[in-house]
Amino acid sequence: MSASLPFFRYHPDPLASGSIRASTEVCACCNRSTGWIYTATFYTAQATNGHFCPWCIADGSAAERFAGEFMDSYGLDDVSEETLHEVTRHTPGFHAWQDPHWLVHCHDAAAFLGEVGYTELAAHPEALDELRLDLRMGGWHDSARLEYFLTHLGEGATAMLFRCTVCGTHLAYADAS
Repeated sequence: MSASLPFFRYHPDPLASGSIRASTEVCACCNRSTGWIYTATFYTAQATNGHFCPWCIADGSAAERFAGEFMDSYGLDDVSEETLHEVTRHTPGFHAWQDPHWLVHCHDAAAFLGEVGYTELAAHPEALDELRLDLRMGGWHDSARLEYFLTHLGEGATAMLFRCTVCGTHLAYADAS
């Protein structure tokens, strides 16, 4: 088992987010048991017999071999082709109830920090305010209902927390079953 995982700029702690976990499972790409295995989404038309190790994600060999992506490109319209490629083919995705998507800020993909409830989100008021505004624009006009939803994040709904890789601003979107 390797002591340290590859670094993922846009998903700095895939262990904490649950996208990678300790496992003796053999990687479907390199056929090695590295001690770690990826557990989240992979989009491909090809059949894969198992999951991938973090190294086959980081070097792009899993995405290339199986002609797939770890994240849909939805939401990544305002980034360079290089960044789009890095996020979709070289970065672990994450678990979500709805289709997961990546947030962008300062013309770069933001770093995914994890799934959070209200308490964790409240520690980042700029993310909470932006989420509140996004939900109002999405049709949440009843302020009391909106605040109830936000303060109960973690109970049937959650927020996906990101941090801008350029300016450090925190961002979030709501995810619910």
